[in-house]
Amino acid sequence: MTPPPPPPPGPLVPAHHRSIVALGGGHGLSAALTALRLLTDSVTAVVTVADDGGSSGRLREEFDVLPPGDLRMALSALCDDSDWGHTWRDVLQHRFSGAGDLAGHALGNLMIVSIWELLGDTVQGLDLVGRLLGARGRVLPMAGEPLQIVAEIRGHDPDRPDETVEVRGQHRVASSPGIVSSIGILPTCPTPCREAIEAVGRADWVMLGPGSWFTSVMPHLLVPDLADALVATPARRLLNLNLEVHKGETRDFRAEDHLASFASNAPDLRLDYVLADPSVVPDVPALRAAAADLGAELVVAPVEARRQPGVHDPLRLAAALRDIIA
Repeated sequence: MTPPPPPPPGPLVPAHHRSIVALGGGHGLSAALTALRLLTDSVTAVVTVADDGGSSGRLREEFDVLPPGDLRMALSALCDDSDWGHTWRDVLQHRFSGAGDLAGHALGNLMIVSIWELLGDTVQGLDLVGRLLGARGRVLPMAGEPLQIVAEIRGHDPDRPDETVEVRGQHRVASSPGIVSSIGILPTCPTPCREAIEAVGRADWVMLGPGSWFTSVMPHLLVPDLADALVATPARRLLNLNLEVHKGETRDFRAEDHLASFASNAPDLRLDYVLADPSVVPDVPALRAAAADLGAELVVAPVEARRQPGVHDPLRLAAALRDIIA
């Protein structure tokens, strides 16, 4: 007997109308947003708020505010392509030189903190800067208060390579010569950002990475309300692996080790896709099996800039994401 034909598919959401939430921080999130804004009119960045170094760290300490630097970079990545947008992007990214009190500060950091003081509302302030830039998307913090990274690191003291010690602060963790064995945040149950939780719940797709693994990507999984939203959302979930999986905070890691770390930090969170550049996948079957353990399909596609090793090419990344989302 001939089986009945399958039911007709439901209506497809055009790619440029799909709602995508990208989680991360720093240059990795900026690369993701630069690619995503080529694909959709509805992108939301949910940004880490644990930075305690440089200009952000100084402003965080002096004014008791969220560190603005990663939020500023995300806004700049989403700016409009007009001359107006590019001009304001350059204004936000301008960093003062010299040796005075302003040396090292990014003008955008000062502007964002000033707007926060005027409005008394973090999210409204970020939305206002977004409108000024003509940003093609929204930027939100992953929590409503600044966080502190707490890590157990083996070999943090080079003179005691086998000793594991607790290291606090994103800058110290990111610059440690040791190997991170576990990661946490303080406070352990921070004030949630309601708008970020709602964005994850409404999304068609949620994308984590690329970015500094332990200080930009994993912290999102440690904010209880945000982690619960990531588990509960009906969105498809994609993990975009770094181009240099074995350097920095993840020294001597393999791509499979990233997935094992993901599983240990978010045991209830399943993935749909894992995207990796061929350069970080010497053993495709092993990584495919590790992805399958998380419920995910492995997609290996070139996303690295041809002349800049370790840097994502926005067009190649956009093409890879387009093929997955389609």
